[in-house]
Amino acid sequence: MKKLTIVIALFLGMAGVGYSQPATSQSPIVKGTLIFPPQQLHTHGSTLVDLPNGDFLAAWFEGSGERTADDVKIMGARLKKGDASWSKPFLMADTYNIPDCNPVLFLNHQKKLFLVWIAVQANRWECSILRYKTSIDYNKSGAPVWNWQDDILLKPDDNFAKEVKSKFKDLPSGTSAWAAYAPQYDNMIIDASKDEGKRSIGWMTRIKPLLSGENKILLPLYSDGFNMSLVAISDDDGTSWHPSLPIVGRGNVQPSLIQKKDGTIVAYMRDNGDEPSRVQISESNDSGMTWTAAQKSEIPNTASVQVYKLRDGRWAFIVNDIDDGRYQISLYLSDDEGKTWKWKTHLEKVKKGDGSFSYPSMLQASDGLLHITYSYQRKEHLESIKYVVVNPDLIPKT
Repeated sequence: MKKLTIVIALFLGMAGVGYSQPATSQSPIVKGTLIFPPQQLHTHGSTLVDLPNGDFLAAWFEGSGERTADDVKIMGARLKKGDASWSKPFLMADTYNIPDCNPVLFLNHQKKLFLVWIAVQANRWECSILRYKTSIDYNKSGAPVWNWQDDILLKPDDNFAKEVKSKFKDLPSGTSAWAAYAPQYDNMIIDASKDEGKRSIGWMTRIKPLLSGENKILLPLYSDGFNMSLVAISDDDGTSWHPSLPIVGRGNVQPSLIQKKDGTIVAYMRDNGDEPSRVQISESNDSGMTWTAAQKSEIPNTASVQVYKLRDGRWAFIVNDIDDGRYQISLYLSDDEGKTWKWKTHLEKVKKGDGSFSYPSMLQASDGLLHITYSYQRKEHLESIKYVVVNPDLIPKT
């Protein structure tokens, strides 16, 4: 126990006194702090929402592993308006004897709070079930008071299989991408797409949805079975859901959605395919129902993507902009809808093997600042969720 205490003290020292990292006066990083002291439990996949009363609510999953550990549950913490530190963590969701992972928090158009996550059946990602809770009573201390819970069950039809076969023709030649249903060959993915069972489950959350119009919600999803993505669409503010056609590619997962001024929706996705590892991109011109075949960009990537539109129209993009690990995570800005990324700052940058930083969640609050959470682990293998506040106007040009 004494040895563990010493390790934790050293870990906290790296993050700053009181596990807070002070920033210089001209640094774009206004504040950096760990939501809770680093722990031995695996802590990953955070999400962040700003509530109408000025509080911030964060959630993540933690346990003795991920899909193979049945003690994994969704935890949360609250930063009350005006407070300097986060509350003690509290339980948000726990499916009995099944791992719960990848939480997503968001408010719909009517300011109802949603928590969407996956319950990993059979301890296999490709058997995951989408679950959700909602709350209209979420301003008190601690966890929200949940007034509804259900599953999101999608039923892709035969057009799913037709789209997979068609869009593979638009991809560059090569079949070396990995997928649980297709270790090597495109035709195995095409065959799997014809299976009603396989295409109906295993769709997983990671990043918050895109809200548009008065009632439309586009919830980005991905499958480790098909190693590609899809969007769950609600036309009634989250009451019912139906699937888009798949975003077909080789290893394009964990999509983050953003909308251009002309209405085009762009999906930025983590590269889970063959080398070189690059951010993959797809576009939709019909409100998220159909998508172009995913193509690799020039942006290096190993684990994380998160794209977000600022109120002034600029795009912010967080990415592990390296191709051999998670020891660096950066924040970019674009003033031309992603054509170029002229501003950049490192949120974390250490030597390979000295840390792991990934799975960011980002929003712009009423103060105009970017509020960000992400998984944080240093070489001592103790883990936490880090909360960082960034002034976008101080990010330097590259």
